[in-house]
Amino acid sequence: MQNQTDGSDDIGIIRNILAGDVNAFEILIKQYQSHVFSIVRKHVPAAQADEVAHDVFVRAYQGLAGFLQKSGFKQWLSGIAVRACYDFWREKYRLREVPMSELSDAHREWIENTVSDFSEKAHEESDRQKEALEIVESALSRLSAADRMVIELVYLEGNSHKETADLLGWSVANIKIRAFRARKKLHKILIKKNNIRG
Repeated sequence: MQNQTDGSDDIGIIRNILAGDVNAFEILIKQYQSHVFSIVRKHVPAAQADEVAHDVFVRAYQGLAGFLQKSGFKQWLSGIAVRACYDFWREKYRLREVPMSELSDAHREWIENTVSDFSEKAHEESDRQKEALEIVESALSRLSAADRMVIELVYLEGNSHKETADLLGWSVANIKIRAFRARKKLHKILIKKNNIRG
């Protein structure tokens, strides 16, 4: 099946589903599954991506009657996907049994060197990039699910505050405030780790 870029057929398909043709939802799944997976894979571990993507389509099906057609089905589905990722992390943090282990001496040393002597050369080396990703992941794991999603969407993916608000279903003001506060929390986490080791 060819993907529709303007979403004009989506409205007709949705009308058919709401009129009782539940099998028509399969058309939307086939049309948007790669889009949903591309969002989900950015925000959850690969081992859980299938489950979260499945949850996205279940939520979309259950919420079709509330689809308002303002922004198009793809944008609406993107918001559901981002919120499902957010819910994944909220649940994961709620069920966390053991806190993440502290950073190794090598990681601590890397933070000290990077903070004091931030250079472009250090980020070009693949070993340092890998360590940086581990450190960021460790620090992100200490944030709330909401703060983590805002940091990822605004600072790591480069979405605007409005785009992030649309994806999460929150106000722009809430995103701006949360982004500012989450960035400060992340900074404190990294500084605290540095002081603990220092």
